[in-house]
Amino acid sequence: MDPLVIGGVEIKPGSVQRIELPVVKLYTDTDMCMPIHVVRSRKPGPTVFVSAAVHGDELNGIEIIRRLIQLKSPKLKCGTLILVPMVNVYGVLNQSRYMPDRRDLNRCFPGSPKGSLAGRVADTFLTEIVKHCDYGIDLHTGAIHRSNLPQIRADLDDPETLELAEVFGVPVLLNSNLRDGSLRQAAVESGTKILLYEAGQALRYDELSIRAGLRGILNVLSHLDMTKKRIRKKPVKPFVANTSAWQRANESGIVNNLKNLGDQVQKGDALAYIGSPYGERLDTVKASRSGIIIGKQNIPLVQEGDAMFHIAYFSEADEEIVENIEKMQDILLPTDQDPSTYTGM
Repeated sequence: MDPLVIGGVEIKPGSVQRIELPVVKLYTDTDMCMPIHVVRSRKPGPTVFVSAAVHGDELNGIEIIRRLIQLKSPKLKCGTLILVPMVNVYGVLNQSRYMPDRRDLNRCFPGSPKGSLAGRVADTFLTEIVKHCDYGIDLHTGAIHRSNLPQIRADLDDPETLELAEVFGVPVLLNSNLRDGSLRQAAVESGTKILLYEAGQALRYDELSIRAGLRGILNVLSHLDMTKKRIRKKPVKPFVANTSAWQRANESGIVNNLKNLGDQVQKGDALAYIGSPYGERLDTVKASRSGIIIGKQNIPLVQEGDAMFHIAYFSEADEEIVENIEKMQDILLPTDQDPSTYTGM
């Protein structure tokens, strides 16, 4: 197997290594380190990274990786798994989406070793982690006060990436363009196939999102033949949305939501009412097209122009997609199971 060196530490085949990867110091002379957990099989195979908290307030991914590390199985048959529970350690420390220089790390790739603070962290992650990897899974949530239905965003025009997205096992796949400065764009340009998992909301754990993410990662590792083949008795059929759009508020006011994540909507359906402090109805937010709600704002206050409902548009029958969303909930959140005992199987 090729040698693997991260942060000056060589990880030998057949070993498990934890690395504190140095990143730029704070002005208090405090050392900041990115935690890395590496598992290597003795046999050659794909190298996969799983990363979380590129945005420091997106915590679901941290818990997904924590649970993945603590699983007694699966054991790697081949290849290497690199787990990074906190990329933006500064943001996690401050419970903030951003870096201390107020930059969005996910708009600063590929970065530069002599650039801004965010640019230097981006360069370190790309150089020390991504460049070694054939595949990657980057874990995200909705922004502050927004929730996302579990979904995969990726370049689904690439056949291998589409196959991995389908294997992941969530109902909604979004064929998403690459954003300038994003980790996904930098990874693709370096030859790494990457999935972006979106689920839940910032600064909150969501058990469905965590379980769906953990299960999805295990499915991908099994598909790549890095782990023992998993028996999926109740696979969730994914559907591809080639377009999506946010429905925005036409008035400022107080919101009464009528629809929730995963709901099917028809063109013209009322999604929410916006009212004044005196109880008068100022506007009705309506769906401009038929589709499935895959994201929504949670705070019941809006300014004119605020994004309120993220609706994905499909060519398939929406009813079947909703059924698969419900199936995912039934599989991952059985009412008689303690969340602490979940193994992802």
